[in-house]
Amino acid sequence: MATYKLARGASIPALAYGTGTYWYKRDKNAKLNRGLVDSIKLALTIGYRHIDTAEAYGTEEEVGVALKEFLEESDLQRNDIFVTTKVFETLPDVEKAINTSLRKLQLSYVDLYLIHAPFFKEGTELPKVWRQLEGLVQDGRAKAIGVSNFRVSDLEQLLAVAQIKPVANQVEFNPYLQQPEATAFNRHNGLLIESYSPLTSLVSKPGGPVDAVVDELAAQYGKSPAEVLLRWNLQKGNVIVTTSSKPERLREFLTTSEWRLTDAEVAQIDAAGQKLHFRKFWAKHFGESEE
Repeated sequence: MATYKLARGASIPALAYGTGTYWYKRDKNAKLNRGLVDSIKLALTIGYRHIDTAEAYGTEEEVGVALKEFLEESDLQRNDIFVTTKVFETLPDVEKAINTSLRKLQLSYVDLYLIHAPFFKEGTELPKVWRQLEGLVQDGRAKAIGVSNFRVSDLEQLLAVAQIKPVANQVEFNPYLQQPEATAFNRHNGLLIESYSPLTSLVSKPGGPVDAVVDELAAQYGKSPAEVLLRWNLQKGNVIVTTSSKPERLREFLTTSEWRLTDAEVAQIDAAGQKLHFRKFWAKHFGESEE
């Protein structure tokens, strides 16, 4: 799997196994989901080296158990696996949040720690929160820090005060949500884009204008529509966060870096996707209607 260099020098695998959406726990006190533990271990066994979680997902404990068991059963070390988690519900108490996350993950540090969203409850101030995240880099509990779902206005506020710059912005990104202005701002300021919900056109908007183009390319390359959509996203220079409970699908996704679309084919998907705008997550916060 391809990797990218973060602004602070670390390498981040371009494909992450995500433990939100499909695996999200509405009841955070629910018992350990052994199915998720086994799926994470399978992903690691077949070659995934990036696991994405968050306190809001309720899946950090499963990630911790899976990592512990996998590392005990394999020849790999902790530093072979890139772990991302996010803070939101516990804000503004970052100290409590990181200690709880590390305990559940059974780790002494995370590779990337993100503010999950800028839509804070009253009394939470971004500059104060960011200073706490910077402290985590300084004491080693986070190797790098970044944000998620941040708009240009949020990033402008953050960059004006940050002593340690965010290295990434994890955002919803797919053909129906290409966000050209926000994408350009992130790249100009050195933030790697991490793309979540990359298969929205298949999962949430089947029958939309991008399907015909994707289906034609899938047939041409002997790939699935999901593989085409992931390849399109990867060629945008993004890290991709996706998931599946199916072993064959996980293996399929892992081959995304082994082939390429032409620039013209990427542009075809761009153009088809621009015919429909759809945001699945945080829509109200972005001033958009929810379907």
